[in-house]
Amino acid sequence: MPHDPAPRAASRRRFLKNSGAAVAAASLASLAQPVHAAGSDQLKIALVGCGNRGTGAAVNALQVQPNVKLWAMADAFSDRLEQSYNLLSKGGHLRKAAVSSSLGGRVDVPPERRFVGLDAYRHAIDAVDVVIITGPPGFRPVHFEYAVEQGKHVFMEKPVATDAPGVHRILAAAEIAKKKNLKVGVGLQRHHEDKYLETVQRLRDGAIGDIRMLRCYWNGGTIKQPVTHEGLTEMEYQVRNWYFFAWLSGDHIVEQHVHNLDVCNWIMGGPPVSAIGMGGRQMRTGKDYGDIFDHHAVEYTYAGGIRMFGVCRQMPGCEPLVGEFAVGSKGDADVGGAVIQSGDAEWRFPHVRGGAKKSNPYQVEHDALFAAILSDTPYNEAETGAQATMTAILGRMATYSGRKVTWDEGFASTRALGPEKFDGWQTVSRTLPSAEGFYKLPQPGLIREV
Repeated sequence: MPHDPAPRAASRRRFLKNSGAAVAAASLASLAQPVHAAGSDQLKIALVGCGNRGTGAAVNALQVQPNVKLWAMADAFSDRLEQSYNLLSKGGHLRKAAVSSSLGGRVDVPPERRFVGLDAYRHAIDAVDVVIITGPPGFRPVHFEYAVEQGKHVFMEKPVATDAPGVHRILAAAEIAKKKNLKVGVGLQRHHEDKYLETVQRLRDGAIGDIRMLRCYWNGGTIKQPVTHEGLTEMEYQVRNWYFFAWLSGDHIVEQHVHNLDVCNWIMGGPPVSAIGMGGRQMRTGKDYGDIFDHHAVEYTYAGGIRMFGVCRQMPGCEPLVGEFAVGSKGDADVGGAVIQSGDAEWRFPHVRGGAKKSNPYQVEHDALFAAILSDTPYNEAETGAQATMTAILGRMATYSGRKVTWDEGFASTRALGPEKFDGWQTVSRTLPSAEGFYKLPQPGLIREV
C-alpha cells in the first residue's frame, strides 16, 4: 500500500467531526490557560494512579531532565500510593526493572501532597504543571477533562476510555487542549519505537505492494490476579479488582490488545469500517473474575474490503503470540519483528546501529512530550489514542453481541458502562453481583452493545 497521508488525514477529520468536539470547545472556551510557559526553570508533575504502570511512567518522566520534579501523587488507595512513593523516593524493584535511588532527589511529595480517594486526582492536578494519568481506564475521561480544564499538560496511558461516550469526551477535551496550547501524550509507545517507525513507514511506502490482509495478536496468560472481596465495599472491591470489570478496564481486548490494533490502524492510515467476531470465558470462571471474557477473535474490515484479524487470549499454558503481520501484493511483513519479505529480497531492521544501545520507547515517549512542553511546539496524541481505543471497543461490541457492528453505529453509541455519577465510595456501579456473588456476563446473540 503506497504511502498516502490523505486517507489518514481525512479519516481523522471525520473522526473529530463526529465527536461533538466543536460543541464542547464552545462550552469550555473560558477555562483556565496553561500554567507553564516555555523556558521556566522547573516542571512539577503529578502522578494520578500509583500502580505499577503509573510508577514506571513516573520513573520515565523523572529521567527526562534534572528540572522535572514529582510534586504530588494521588490514588484511590493509600497503600498503593505509599508503595509507589517508597519506590520512587528510595529506589527498589518494579516488576523486572530496578528503580534507581538517584531519582529520590527529584521526588518532593510530603504527606500533604499525597492525596487519597476517588476525588484525590483534583488536588494533585491543581498543584502541578504536568499530569501523568495512569489510573483505571474507566476514570481516564474524567481525569483528562479536569486536567485540561485546569490548563495542565498531560501524559495518559492507553486505553483512553472504556466505552464510546468516553471516547467522545476524550476527543472533546483534546480539542480544548489544542486551543489552550497544551501538550498531550498517550501511552501507545510503539509510535516511539525505532523498529516500528521504520517498518510501518516502509509498508506505507509500498515495500510489499498493496496491503491485502493484516493479522494481529496478544495471546498470553493472565497478567492480573483477582483480589478478595472480604472487608471491602462493592465499589472498593471493583476498583481494587479493576482489570476484571469492563467499565473499568474495557476488557483485555481494550486494555491490552489496543496496542496491536493501533499498529494496524497506523499501517492502514485510519480505523476500520466494521467488525464481527466471537469471544467468551472458558478458564476464568470464578466470582472474582468480574464480567470480562478471557478470549476474543475479531474480523475487522477496512475501507476497500481489506480484512484485519485481531485475536487476543489470556489463558495460562496456551501458545503465546504477540505481534502484527501484514500480507501484500508483493510480499509480507512481521511488523513487530521488523522483517519484510518481498520476493527474494529480505529487509530486517538493524537492531543495533554502530553498537549503540536500543532506545526504550517508554522513555522516548516521555522525552518527546517534555521536549514539546519546553520548546512550546504542538504535540497532541489524543486523537490517535482515541481512534485506537474506539477500534478495540468496536471489537468488544462485536464479540459481546455476536453480530456485525459498523464503525458509525459503534462510535455513535450512547451506552455508558460506568456509573451515572461518581459520589466517592458511595457510588453505585451499574455492574452488581447476583445473590450468589456472580457478575452477569455478556450473552452473544441476546444483547445489543450499541
